[in-house]
Amino acid sequence: MLTTGVPGTEGKPTRKESSRVYAIVRCGGRQEKVALDDVVRVDKLPGGTGDSVTLPALLVVDGDRVISDPAEVGRYLVTADIVGATAGPKINMIHYRNKTGYRRRLGHRQQYTQVRITGIGPEGKAQPKAKAEPKAKAKATTKAEED
Repeated sequence: MLTTGVPGTEGKPTRKESSRVYAIVRCGGRQEKVALDDVVRVDKLPGGTGDSVTLPALLVVDGDRVISDPAEVGRYLVTADIVGATAGPKINMIHYRNKTGYRRRLGHRQQYTQVRITGIGPEGKAQPKAKAEPKAKAKATTKAEED
């Protein structure tokens, strides 16, 4: 626990620093702070629900270590699974020019993709999807039994 030198606060705990791993990733022209199991809304990505994507890390914080060197950050992978598609708020636009009868109504709704962060770590230590392997093994054993 951390204590401050302010009189009257001796022995009282202050904010305890978190040892949680998080990363700043770039996706769709924006930067997002993500941690393990976070669900983040990013610009629309190709792929369907359940597909895995890799996002480039710009900064990684692992407890007390802050990794911002481009050569070292390049070795880190941030993997995510696509949860589904979503849409932003409706934006209404009206074009009007007086004395001419010109009126136009337009609308726009930005498309987004929700992703769940499944792994943050060096290339060899990023957490892979463990759920896909048992299904593949089960299919392989049933085909072998049929022959």
